[in-house]
Amino acid sequence: MTLDLDTPEGGRPLAAPVTRRGFAALVGAAGFAAAVGPAAASAIKTDEAGLVTEAARIPVGDTDLPAYIARPDGAGPFPVVLVVHEIFGVHEYIRDTARRFAKEGYFALVVDLYARAGDPSAMTDWDEIGRIVRTATHTQVMRDLSRSVDWLAETRPDADTGALAVTGFCWGGAVTWMFSAHDPRVKAGAAWYGRLVDPGPGRFSAGMQRPWPVDVADRLNGPVLGLYGGQDRGIPVTDVETMRTALKKAGGPSSIVLYDDAPHGFHADYRASYREQAAQNAWSRALAWFRQYGVG
Repeated sequence: MTLDLDTPEGGRPLAAPVTRRGFAALVGAAGFAAAVGPAAASAIKTDEAGLVTEAARIPVGDTDLPAYIARPDGAGPFPVVLVVHEIFGVHEYIRDTARRFAKEGYFALVVDLYARAGDPSAMTDWDEIGRIVRTATHTQVMRDLSRSVDWLAETRPDADTGALAVTGFCWGGAVTWMFSAHDPRVKAGAAWYGRLVDPGPGRFSAGMQRPWPVDVADRLNGPVLGLYGGQDRGIPVTDVETMRTALKKAGGPSSIVLYDDAPHGFHADYRASYREQAAQNAWSRALAWFRQYGVG
């Protein structure tokens, strides 16, 4: 099955199908998701000047989850932002995004939520990627992230978990909504084009026994800013409006910004879906949102 890079979790055939061999031939930039080929010229590269970056292992149950940390150089403590990866897992774009937050004064933590099953960032076959992603159930992901915050509170005096934000992209965008409803420590969230409602028959994740963001709109502990594209082929504007209605009914401050001309993945500067103006505006809004609600 071919990948669709303009929807939240792929799975729909592309207009011009690309074979597994064809995808493999595209791969040329080490560290970026294999499924999307070499990094585009627009890919942002954030240096480590003034930062400390490190790998970590977070004990969760009977396993240790790999994690990537980027934080300012210094004693801290620094406000924390959990950066939840997209469907392709932890690759260079996600690590670079963590460094961007660190440059803004945050302790950024990326947890590999697929680690028990494999690493999709090096894969080009949708069925293989989908198999890994499906192992990361809603219950497991919520537990993994909560335990990661516990670990920070217990072991990292440089991380201020009393000032906790969460953000995520694509698959991680939906996780952002859900974790904001799950963990009372979350002060603010910024969800980038994650699914909002059950995708329906024939779509990835359809039929799974799990809640969706629209189901928890009235249970958000920290307000969430949704950042969505009007040209997203996998998340129609009708879904966005359904979520807006649910948020309005809930009566809290959470809201959604819709970029009319932006496709899915408009912040993903390493691929063709990137839209610089929308991405920069949304990034500024996310930072302002976190600071408005006491994170940063």
